[in-house]
Amino acid sequence: MKTDIERFLQKVSVAESGCWSWLSAKRKRGYGVFSVSGYQHYAHRFSYEQFRGPIPAGLQIDHLCRNPSCVNPTHLEVVTPHENTARGNGISALNMRKTACKVGHRFTKDNTYYTRDQRRQCRACHREYDRQRVPRHRSATAELPR
Repeated sequence: MKTDIERFLQKVSVAESGCWSWLSAKRKRGYGVFSVSGYQHYAHRFSYEQFRGPIPAGLQIDHLCRNPSCVNPTHLEVVTPHENTARGNGISALNMRKTACKVGHRFTKDNTYYTRDQRRQCRACHREYDRQRVPRHRSATAELPR
């Protein structure tokens, strides 16, 4: 009977890039799936744990090669969820890399605030929006008929 590692390695093909491409079952986004003792595991997590060591609680595995089907343990790194998102190519990562708002104001410590749902906002733009949206008290009362 084959060990889990032997079964795992049978489902891998080494590419010229150095990636160990997962040949077996994959999830929609290309991440490999591997069964051990009746339980499914992500193949890249299994690989990391077998060849590098345990993954600390609350941390994720980042594919340094940006290939979700790669299970080469040297292409995998343990990172925080925030770091994993920041390194990606999704909309969250692209927004994190922006250094200025749409108008061009720099995202500095003094000019940036975060909404309740953690969206980054430009203070200068928000002040201008409020200035245009809410009329000043004096000008609003001056227009009222007597």
